Amino acid sequence: VSTVDLTKARPPSTPSQTDALNVLFIVVDDLRTTLGCYEDKLVRSPNIDQLASRSLLFQNAFAQQAVCAPSRVSFLTGRRPDTTRLYDFNSYWRVHAGNFSTIPQYFKENGYVTMSVGKVFHPGISSNHSDDSPYSWSIPPYHPSSEKYENTKTCRGQDGELHANLLCPVDLVDVPEGTLPDKQSTEQAIHLLEKMKTSARPFFLAVGYHKPHIPFRYPKEFQKLYPLENITLAPDPHVSAGLPPVAYNPWMDIRQREDVQALNVSVPYGPIPADFQRKIRQSYFASVSYLDTQVGHLLSALDDLQLANSTIVAFTSDHGWSLGEHGEWAKYSNFDVATRVPLMFYVPGRTALLPKAGEKLFPYIDPFDSISEFKEPGGQAVEIVELVSLFPTLAGLAGLQVPPCCPVPSFHVELCREGQNLLKHFQFHDLEEDLDLHGNPRESIAYSQYPRPADSPQWNSDKPSLKDIKIMGYSIRTIDYRYTVWVGFNPEEFLANFSDIHAGELYFVDSDPLQDHNVYNDSQGGELPLSWMP
Repeated sequence: VSTVDLTKARPPSTPSQTDALNVLFIVVDDLRTTLGCYEDKLVRSPNIDQLASRSLLFQNAFAQQAVCAPSRVSFLTGRRPDTTRLYDFNSYWRVHAGNFSTIPQYFKENGYVTMSVGKVFHPGISSNHSDDSPYSWSIPPYHPSSEKYENTKTCRGQDGELHANLLCPVDLVDVPEGTLPDKQSTEQAIHLLEKMKTSARPFFLAVGYHKPHIPFRYPKEFQKLYPLENITLAPDPHVSAGLPPVAYNPWMDIRQREDVQALNVSVPYGPIPADFQRKIRQSYFASVSYLDTQVGHLLSALDDLQLANSTIVAFTSDHGWSLGEHGEWAKYSNFDVATRVPLMFYVPGRTALLPKAGEKLFPYIDPFDSISEFKEPGGQAVEIVELVSLFPTLAGLAGLQVPPCCPVPSFHVELCREGQNLLKHFQFHDLEEDLDLHGNPRESIAYSQYPRPADSPQWNSDKPSLKDIKIMGYSIRTIDYRYTVWVGFNPEEFLANFSDIHAGELYFVDSDPLQDHNVYNDSQGGELPLSWMP
């Protein structure tokens, strides 16, 4: 497969030259497409919407596994979970699967100063307790000092006492250090941008925001944006009759929060009382608006430092989050609400005109300002895409050589990518079609997967350790349908047995956009192509 030559799209450059494009890569934790730019009528996200108005926005982007560490390792290496062999939180791919290059590592090796702020890699074993340093980063990654309080008793309950709650609107003067992790990350990212303004080398700055990940710990004033009387339940708040038990996630981490424990909700199906469901949704939306302010301050600083005309901005999330759809909460599934993510790219002079002298592309917008209006995306792509495409796309947009497609298997290959190159959507000239291994144009399909320890929901169904995985749910999403088969899986050999089918799901999204009516048994399970090799 030919790599992409962008020299005809803009003047040639190398990372050592002053005209090389910087990259600001914003990664959000647990953010579904609940944003104004994705036509959500309730949520106030004016700063992210403004970024979208200057960007190419992908309407149908999907994560490869709906849980933090596997998803992040997947898109940061450009490899799928079956290649990284990470389905849980308990291994480091360089030791466990292969010494695969990462996006920031590739930029670093091509002359960029690479920097990490907040949650980019998942901290812990899955990034070698170092955020993959020193491979990926030029300087030590930054983590906010207030991170350590996220899951402690910092939520004041109605009894006046502090609890470790799911719902946690706070007064900043009362919390430890008087700040929150995402505020600290924004401040540090702006500080790094200030330092890089006069650098002779281009930068790759990744900023990882925590919210709206649980607990919903955010400045309490954001709750005022979403009066409870305006909050509805999910459009399909009940477990559908046709949902195989193996497909259901019992949201065990939600149940561990003190305020949810007090509800005495039955396991595994619940449901959570309707009034508390509304409060969860209210706090999720409030967390999104709080996140939006942090993104707004960061992008406004990019403008103030006159870096907006030389910096690519990529914005995405590691996966979505269920807000009561199908009777589920959290992620941990193959449904669209768990796997679909926002994805947009601002490219100076390509997705938006370069700012004129004194003009700001990203002026900060206060979400409490009632006059802020939804802005149409600068451009939209409706084709199905995957997060494993981030690696080749960011490399190509920056003018670097696009890593080649991976052979099968590719455990021995350090630098290659399993995702498609999305540059064709940016209308660069002389761009060759991204082809599969047989030389044919790739079909628009997103592959996702999720492991389970058993056929029925149990205490570790959401986050099984590798040794406990007995079943893998492989799911393909096309523009027309979502098709999932749950098959036997050997965790010692990392092998799926597609002749051992435990259950199946088939949803036609045109007539069933919420994916509530499983017609797998009606289709006899064998009428769609069962090909899991992209």
